[in-house]
Amino acid sequence: MEVSTALTIAGSDSGGGAGIQADLKTFSAFHVFGMSVVTAVTAQNSLGVHGVHELPPAFVARQIDAVLGDFRADAVKLGMLASAPIVAAVAGRLRHHRVEGLVVDPVMVAKSGDPLLTADAREALIGEVLPLALVVTPNLHEASVLAGIPVETLSEMQEAARRIHALGPRYVLVKGGHLKADPTDLLWDGREVTRFDAPRFVTAGFVAAAFVATAAIATDFRAHSTQSSASSRVSAGTS
Repeated sequence: MEVSTALTIAGSDSGGGAGIQADLKTFSAFHVFGMSVVTAVTAQNSLGVHGVHELPPAFVARQIDAVLGDFRADAVKLGMLASAPIVAAVAGRLRHHRVEGLVVDPVMVAKSGDPLLTADAREALIGEVLPLALVVTPNLHEASVLAGIPVETLSEMQEAARRIHALGPRYVLVKGGHLKADPTDLLWDGREVTRFDAPRFVTAGFVAAAFVATAAIATDFRAHSTQSSASSRVSAGTS
């Protein structure tokens, strides 16, 4: 039996609740062979980010070449990219290797509020990465930054999804875990909106449930032909 594969390109979370650690755990839970490329190393726990050390962009690119030059990746999930040079290096290698199943979690701020993406890197993410994405999965804050509008309600989530879709990704899943009401996620495919409702899932002591949700979507693509079916299995109730 052929084993499905997934690659995570993200930062390392020493607390294990986010980043490549959370992604690899999720891949394993879905019986997917996981591979990783580290973009930055963080000193982090459930209380906050105490330090960030970015890897040289050329070495990030070398990791991608080493993995994709040998292994098949059915899906690639992007997380923390940290800086504009790293964004450019990652985007360049993804284009070189003609990656198609790209799931982008536009990580900008840690759950603790600590910034994880520089201002110039945001522009690089929009210009170089989003056009390559099969799906992008922003939370409300990230959707607001990408779309350039406040995003606090379902109607604003829908408008943000439309605007982000115009930046190039095939699908946009705006995660509503930060809504004041019950969490609702909205998926926009360029034609219609699909709504995912679920009870709020409390993750006491867990750093970032949304990292897990995005990784789960990435692993689910091989088994499900549409983004909607993959999203419905893991969506709603995350932030």
